[in-house]
Amino acid sequence: MSQRGSLEFKRPAMDFAGRNGQGLIRGAAVGLPVAVAAVLIPFRASFAATAAALVLIAVVVGLSTSGDRVAGYVATLSSTLSFDFFLTQPYDRLTITHRPDLETAICLFVVGIAVTELSARSRHYRETASEESEHLSLVHSVSELVASGASEEEVAQQVQHHLVELLHLRSCQYTSGPAERPSFRIEDSGDVYLAGTVWAVHSLGLPGQQIELPVKVNGTVAARFVLTPTAGWPVSRERRLVAVALADQVGATLRPHFRSA
Repeated sequence: MSQRGSLEFKRPAMDFAGRNGQGLIRGAAVGLPVAVAAVLIPFRASFAATAAALVLIAVVVGLSTSGDRVAGYVATLSSTLSFDFFLTQPYDRLTITHRPDLETAICLFVVGIAVTELSARSRHYRETASEESEHLSLVHSVSELVASGASEEEVAQQVQHHLVELLHLRSCQYTSGPAERPSFRIEDSGDVYLAGTVWAVHSLGLPGQQIELPVKVNGTVAARFVLTPTAGWPVSRERRLVAVALADQVGATLRPHFRSA
């Protein structure tokens, strides 16, 4: 088998636009219901409280579908308090003296929570379906590259790029042979063991400063990807299993070397 060098791929500077966007939506969840309720102040004597509550529910719907669960909860609480403070008697106080207004405020809060939960679950199902489709396409594209006769280096470089995005790594290096000493590794099952115990990667992220993803040929480690994880970034089992499948594709390019060795 020929001696192979190493290839390294580093993650570009992190893009925090997604997080910043969520922060803006959460900020809007605090302020927008207050602003909408304030706009309704001139009409509160003639505008039915139930109608005002429906307007605020519409605001909650918009924010919960645009943002995350936290944004929906915040918008619900802000809407309920704004309804109480600005639109129910006695005005400009967090007190409700009329039973119908109290019932409306309670309904506003309950419906807001329900809408937030429905939006969050619907978003989760859509994201899961989309992610599974992307993962299938990812493995398929690499397998097609292998089938086309691409070299080990070409396939490994492609897989490195995908692993950085898939596992949210800081960097990824491909090198030949097994590790000289034991280290954290992603097993074929997708599990990562720490002192004989399965590490909760799905909630705590990949452990250590570096972790390896073995590339096997007929059950023997022929090469490996050395991963530098982003500390504390959760990685689902599904993503880890896709990573194992991608490493197997690199292993497929090494089989001719093992047959000729």
